[in-house]
Amino acid sequence: MSFSPDWLALREPADHAARSAHLLSRLATQFGDRDQVSVVDLGCGAGSNLRGTWRALPDRQSWRLVDYDPVLLAAARQRLAAWADRAEEAGTALVLSKGAKVLTVSFHQADLNGDLDGVFPESTDLVTAAALFDLVSEAWIARFVAVLAARALPLYTVLTYDGTERWDPPHPADAAMLAAFHAHQGTDKGFGPAAGPRATAAMAEAFAASGYAVERAPSPWRLDEAFRDLARELVTGFAGAVSETGRVPQAEIDAWLAARRAGVTCHVGHEDLLALPR
Repeated sequence: MSFSPDWLALREPADHAARSAHLLSRLATQFGDRDQVSVVDLGCGAGSNLRGTWRALPDRQSWRLVDYDPVLLAAARQRLAAWADRAEEAGTALVLSKGAKVLTVSFHQADLNGDLDGVFPESTDLVTAAALFDLVSEAWIARFVAVLAARALPLYTVLTYDGTERWDPPHPADAAMLAAFHAHQGTDKGFGPAAGPRATAAMAEAFAASGYAVERAPSPWRLDEAFRDLARELVTGFAGAVSETGRVPQAEIDAWLAARRAGVTCHVGHEDLLALPR
């Protein structure tokens, strides 16, 4: 399971615009009395979640970026160095200066379906992720929550797909396309049958059962003319996924895709979640 650096770059502005300001503020409050924090970011891609979260955290930050794909880890290193006000090599890590903050960033290739315990150093204060948990199974989520709960680690995660999509203008095939897409999303992405739109609820239930305080907030994409290129790539990928299911006639898919490529605005639902040990 991986994504191209170009796709991740295209979606990053929409991701940052969508995330819940309320939960980001709650995260800042949680670590407001600290002068440093150690973060593990899972499925880091090209580093977008760090770039969306750094302002909310203390002035001294240590980030451990974890991904299975070495191409994405290389892209993360390159893009973070270009994003920072100043970047210096520190062995295999980067030391980034951004505004008044200093971020030490290390890069680690790991299979998250393997030994989860080994992903989190003893120094970990916070676990983060973006657009990850709808792709994993509910069984994996339960195992993941158990690992964090055993060490009383908080989780801040953003942009988990919630299953809602609204297109303007509407098209007669919208409902059939969405149902087929949800069927495709439930297939195994390498972690067992994917939780899809139920992922945030599954996490919230598991954390609450482990004694955590859990907050959820919507973080929808609102894709208008300013995000036209992202919308075009989105509908192309959406149609491709539907085609793989065989649930919608190809002629209907092609007509839907042609209409959507001609111009569309859409709302794609996501949720953010902050889980804090009591």
